[in-house]
Amino acid sequence: MSNEELILKVLAEEGNMRKAAERLFLSQPALSQRLQSIEKDWGQQLFIRSQKGLSPTPAGELVIQYANETIQRKEEVFEVLHTLTSKVHGTLKIACATIIGQNWLPKVLKDFVTLYPEAKIQLITGWSSEIVRALYDGEAHIGIVRGHTDWKGTKLHLFKDTLYLVDKEIRSLEELLQTERPFIQFKSDSTYYEEIQQWWQKYFASNPKRQITVDQIETCKQMAVNGIGYAILPSITLTGTEDVHMMPLTNNEEELALTRDTWLIGYESAFQLRQVEAFVDIVEKHAALLR
Repeated sequence: MSNEELILKVLAEEGNMRKAAERLFLSQPALSQRLQSIEKDWGQQLFIRSQKGLSPTPAGELVIQYANETIQRKEEVFEVLHTLTSKVHGTLKIACATIIGQNWLPKVLKDFVTLYPEAKIQLITGWSSEIVRALYDGEAHIGIVRGHTDWKGTKLHLFKDTLYLVDKEIRSLEELLQTERPFIQFKSDSTYYEEIQQWWQKYFASNPKRQITVDQIETCKQMAVNGIGYAILPSITLTGTEDVHMMPLTNNEEELALTRDTWLIGYESAFQLRQVEAFVDIVEKHAALLR
């Protein structure tokens, strides 16, 4: 059944009961009964009925104006509601491995904030184990982690990057047997450390003669680039402009490059959020460039 405001609007526009009834898909008796009920509610006669049709009374003009404004306001609210569902609003909470947060994620976020300026971003960085904990604790919608993870929820593979031995002087992995240069390492999650340890033990019978441990991968990189020693770094941290020798770590058995995977993880419910959907779309486009 048509609502009160629409009935008054159509009656005023048509000025004729028969034509108004046709537009409203009502019978003339039903429309006449509805008009009588509306006039009773307002306590005023809203239309003068004559052989020429319907003419609004002074009271009718006021009520018709109210009806038109109400309909217009309703349409405006519907437009806003459509905008809320078609645009990306709200806060996107990301927990990201530090390496990715420093070297790859900024370009992704630049595209995101450009396309969706009304969305807000909260970013947590840390080791991959800390990212998983942030998801468990509800501190993030989605996480970006490195290496192997036992995450049971939604898990999307983004890309893999090769691990390189980087040094100003060493030109081949065989030189590590004789070098006195220190091995510069950065603190990382256990899986990364284990991968490096396993690779080292395949190649060498003893630990590096000298070692330096720093707290951040960027510090490690800068020390290697400045000739203090050699480091093992993922390709995601290297731009190709560094004045160093770069040797990919290989697997002794298959002579394949040693790589490290990057994953996007989260609970299925989070991936249904509009801001998360938009972010994942941009992430996958950037990740495809590295495959």
